[in-house]
Amino acid sequence: MLVWFLPLFLLFLMIGLPVFFGMLAAPGILLWLNGQDRDLILLYRNVYNGMASFPLMAIPFFMLAGELMNRGGITMRLVEFSQAMMGHFRGGLAHVNVLSSMLFAGLSGSAVADTSALGSMLIPAMEKEGYTRKFAAAITAASSVIGPIIPPSGIMIIYAYVMGESVAALFLAGIVPGILVGLGLMIMVKFQADRYDFPASRSKASWGERGQASLKAFFPLMTPVIILGGILGGVFTPTEAAAVAVGYAIIVGMFILRTLRLGDLPDVFMRAAMTSATVLLLVGAAMAFKTVVSLSHTPEILAEFVLGLSENPLILLFLINLLLFVVGMFLDAGPAIIILGPILGPIFVDLGVDPIHFAIIMSVNLTVGLATPPMGLVLFVASSVSGERVETISKAILPFLAIEIIVIFLITFIPEISMTVPRLTGFAD
Repeated sequence: MLVWFLPLFLLFLMIGLPVFFGMLAAPGILLWLNGQDRDLILLYRNVYNGMASFPLMAIPFFMLAGELMNRGGITMRLVEFSQAMMGHFRGGLAHVNVLSSMLFAGLSGSAVADTSALGSMLIPAMEKEGYTRKFAAAITAASSVIGPIIPPSGIMIIYAYVMGESVAALFLAGIVPGILVGLGLMIMVKFQADRYDFPASRSKASWGERGQASLKAFFPLMTPVIILGGILGGVFTPTEAAAVAVGYAIIVGMFILRTLRLGDLPDVFMRAAMTSATVLLLVGAAMAFKTVVSLSHTPEILAEFVLGLSENPLILLFLINLLLFVVGMFLDAGPAIIILGPILGPIFVDLGVDPIHFAIIMSVNLTVGLATPPMGLVLFVASSVSGERVETISKAILPFLAIEIIVIFLITFIPEISMTVPRLTGFAD
C-alpha cells in the first residue's frame, strides 16, 4: 500500500499544495491508514533530523554571503567588469547578462539569487537599450541556472550530504559544465543578435578601462578562489568555507569597498534566514520522505523496472535524463535530488557509471528544470522582477533551454567534461 505515496504526492502537487506539506502529508496519510504509528512518528521526527547536519549549515552561510555581496554593491561591480569585457559585441548586454551570471555563480550558488540580483539591474537596462522585456527576462532566467552548477553550489552540497560523496569533488566537477552552459548561451545570443540586429551596449573599452574594471571586481572575484582554494587545500571544510565567505563579504563590503553599512545587516540577515529556512525545511521534509521510500521498497521496484528496459547504460542514461527533465519541470532541484538520488544513484553506479559523473548529470538536469515551464521557480522570479507574464517568458526562453538540453546530453555521454578536473586534482578516480 505504501507504494501509492508517490501518486498521492503528485496529486497534491497538481492541486497546488506546497511541496513541503505534500512530502509530509502523502506518506503520513498512508502510514496512518496502514496502522504504522511507529513509522508515522519516525517520519515527522526525521524532518528535524534531516536538517540537523553540520554539512548542511553551508547552505545558509552561502546564501548569507550572496545577500551581503548583493547589498554591498558587489553585484554591480561584476556587471561593470562584464560590460568592459563584452559590452562592445552585438547583443552586448545579453552577453553581459550571461557572463555576470557565471561570475555571480562563484559568489552565491543560487539560481534564485542570481535572477533577483542581476535581473533587477539588467532587465531594465536591456529594455532601455531596445531589447524586448520578454527576451531580457528569458536570458536572465536561462543564465541564472549556471548559479548552482559553478561552485559553490547548494544543490551539490545537498547531493553530497544525501549520497555520501565528496563536496570538493562535486564542486570541481561542476566547473567545466557550468562554463559550457554559459558559452552555449552566448552562442545562441550571438545567433539571435545577428538575426534581430541587437545593439552593442557601448564602444569597445580601452585596456585602461578594462584594467580599472578588473581592479574594482578583484575582491569579489577572489571569493570563489578563497572558497575552492581553502577546501581543496584542506584548510577548511565546505561549511567552514561558507562561514569564511560570509566574513570575507562583510570585510569587503564594510571596510574595503565601504558600500555596506551596519544598518543594512538586519535586513540582510532576515532575507538570508527566510530563504535558508525554506530550503532547509524542504530538505528536512525530503529526508523524511526518503524514509518512506525505503519502507515501501520503491528503490528495489524501480531498479527492477529500469533494468528491465535495457541493460545498455547509454540507453538508460538517455531515458533517465528524460525522466529528470520532466521531474525538474514540477519539483525543485533540492527535494528532487533527496528523493531520487538514493533511488537512481545506486542503479547507475552498479552499471559502471562513476558516482561523481552521475551526480553532475542529475544536478545539472534538475537545475535546468528551475527555468523550465510550467513550474520553473526562476521563471516566476524573472516574472516578478520584470513584470512580464510567465507564459510570455516561457516562450522566449525555449531557444536557450534547447542549448542547455544539448549541454546536458554532452555531459551525460562525454564523462571527461565533468570528470577531468576532479581527476587531475586527485579528487576522483
